[in-house]
Amino acid sequence: MTTFGLRAQNNELEKKVNDLVSKMTLEEKVSLCSGRDDWSSQPIERLDIPWIWMADGPHGLRRAPATNKAGYGDQHPATCFPTASALSASWDVDLIYKVGQALGEECQALGVNVLLGPGVNIKRSVLGGRNFEYFSEDPVLSGELGAAYINGVQSQGVGTSLKHFTANNVETMRMFMNSDVDMRTLHEIYLTPFEIAVKKAQPWTVMACYNRVQGVYGTQSPYLLTRILKEEWGFEGIVVSDWFAVIDRVEALKAGMHIEMPHVSNVNDEIVLKAVQDGDLDEAILDKLVKEIVMVVLKAKSLDREGVDQKVDEHHQFAREVHGQAITLLKNDNAVLPISDDKYKKIAVIGQFASDPRYQGNGSSEVKPTQLDNVLDIIKAEYGKGVKVKYAQGYNLKDDDDYTMIDEAVKLAQESDIALVFAGLPLHYESEGIDRKHIDMPAAHNKLMAEVAKVQANTVAVLTNGSAVAMPWINEVPAVVETWLGGQAGAGAVADVLFGAVNPSGKLAETFPVKLADTPASFNFPGEQGNVIYGERIFVGYRYYDEKQIEPLFPFGHGLSYTSFEYSDIRVSAKKVTDKDVLEVRVKVANTGAVAGKEIVQLYISDAESTLQRPEKELKRFVKVELQPGETKELSFELSGRDYSYYDAKRDMWIAESGDFTVMVAASSRDIRLKETIELESTQQVPLMADKYTFAKELWDNPDARELLKEYMPNWIKGWTPEGKSMDEANIPGFFMEHPMIKFPYITHNEITHEEVDELIERCKSITYTPGYKTFKEVENVSF
Repeated sequence: MTTFGLRAQNNELEKKVNDLVSKMTLEEKVSLCSGRDDWSSQPIERLDIPWIWMADGPHGLRRAPATNKAGYGDQHPATCFPTASALSASWDVDLIYKVGQALGEECQALGVNVLLGPGVNIKRSVLGGRNFEYFSEDPVLSGELGAAYINGVQSQGVGTSLKHFTANNVETMRMFMNSDVDMRTLHEIYLTPFEIAVKKAQPWTVMACYNRVQGVYGTQSPYLLTRILKEEWGFEGIVVSDWFAVIDRVEALKAGMHIEMPHVSNVNDEIVLKAVQDGDLDEAILDKLVKEIVMVVLKAKSLDREGVDQKVDEHHQFAREVHGQAITLLKNDNAVLPISDDKYKKIAVIGQFASDPRYQGNGSSEVKPTQLDNVLDIIKAEYGKGVKVKYAQGYNLKDDDDYTMIDEAVKLAQESDIALVFAGLPLHYESEGIDRKHIDMPAAHNKLMAEVAKVQANTVAVLTNGSAVAMPWINEVPAVVETWLGGQAGAGAVADVLFGAVNPSGKLAETFPVKLADTPASFNFPGEQGNVIYGERIFVGYRYYDEKQIEPLFPFGHGLSYTSFEYSDIRVSAKKVTDKDVLEVRVKVANTGAVAGKEIVQLYISDAESTLQRPEKELKRFVKVELQPGETKELSFELSGRDYSYYDAKRDMWIAESGDFTVMVAASSRDIRLKETIELESTQQVPLMADKYTFAKELWDNPDARELLKEYMPNWIKGWTPEGKSMDEANIPGFFMEHPMIKFPYITHNEITHEEVDELIERCKSITYTPGYKTFKEVENVSF
């Protein structure tokens, strides 16, 4: 994979940019910091600085007829690939890289310089209205897939816009909602996918979110846009706002946000101009942002290609292949699937989705497809030879409670050998700008499924939806195929899987709950009065189900195949490593079935004991491997110090503690096949981080700090020390050890004074130690 790094380009471009900016008027500099119109950047014709075209994605190009047109319904036709929730079910970084390449080719063909995607926001709640546009509930999976997508698009000389930075997990009141998330959770869950994507792919742009994060709008957060994005991660590109997201133009520029999109009003430019003239905005800050904008613009235009073929026919076929890798077989009792004419002669196709497909979500990502397939026609045309295929509508997509067509569908199912019931979520259930209120499919869909299952033992639920749904009929239906939102060619892939031309290999990138009340954010979504509390903290998705010991409907990482796989011979390169070492994990996977198939092998890490609370396990690596019947392949994974680490908000750093870790190789988060334990020896030196409110036990546990305690209050400590023993063996009651140091002048009867407490703390600040799980020796509290 190739990465387009802006700073890696030649010095001549940098010289040219510096020269251009030096010739600009203040007004011209200010103008570059907002769009020209709906979809283009501002040019400066006097200096031959061109404009670039930005267009919505992420699963296809939504290019308006002109940059000053909104482009809803009248956009240029483009290939509609499966949405992100489907792409993520493939767990295939190479495939998603190729999807990115195809998207980049279509952008070049239609004159688009920056594609607005991918979205790597975490699926915090199953109710998120935009979940179909996001990859996963897991930060590593989201980040790796996002990086692959970016590298694919940018390999074609087209930029991307990594979005929506960050903690943009709710659509309700999204222009104001505050993501009330603690710092550890922010780093471990919500920043991590962006970090992976930035470091591995260097998107040309990052899109700042609508919402507030920890009380500050994402468009004007110096912590996020400068401290984290630029300084810590080394982001080389520019930050653009989500459309109409900016509240305070001046504060946004100070924070490191380059371009307000779209063009809103000349008044905003006047505000910035006045801020510079009044000294409220340093012109040097403006110059830096403008240089970075011009760098991206010039590089983008230099990579424009003329006469690029959009390849609509080729991409349509490719989109079918892509969706075939994403379709997820959730249940297949008694090997009901795949369909073959020696098993089933009469096939009932039931459900309006079979003839009137839902293939994408609602909102700004809507693509106008170059063509659109439906599964009923494809089954008849490609798989209908030698079988009878009959259709019943089953329900009305415009009326959730219309049961009038169920009897006809049940009669057809009863007369058939197998019933394929196409059901799911209509378009209005999932949309940008609104969140779902429940996880139920329409009542008519559920009733149809249940009634058909009563008369047909071979009922297959074929689901169309962008996110998790409840399945009250799950115990009555022997087979469930999750087809997600498959794009314009998805219908062909569904038929391919049902009839066995493609062996399903998708796995869930999000947990499917039995009921909404089981979900991590059920008490804290979508928030109230403009604030959403992230009360589940780091326990998002499968982490929560593990911690609460809740059995999901289908676990994260789950997906079946028409063949079977066996895992064996796990080996690690060392049983003891440091956080600076690379640990290699090897495992063998064999196809023990009769047909070729692909398996997604997942590697999780579990910390035996930790100073801070940690999930039972966390995904760290994954790979998709193709195996012929009887074939065995050895897979290799590499783990580094970050993989064992948690984020310590108090110390503002990632910490890998010494201790035992279990490496788990799995077929899903609930299907652990192999384990190996290794010992980590940390080489880090972390600061003690003491203040006068630090509990005495935290200082007592550190050898260096304990010496200071012995120095400042020896008599009090000796009072708890058994005769003939050293002060290190003092049996100080836990009651006293759990008091902050500011109280010890009273506790020790002023043996240590307030001034000496301050002095002791100041000396503690220079203490560092190697992190490891710590237990504190405590005795029964004494009675008073």
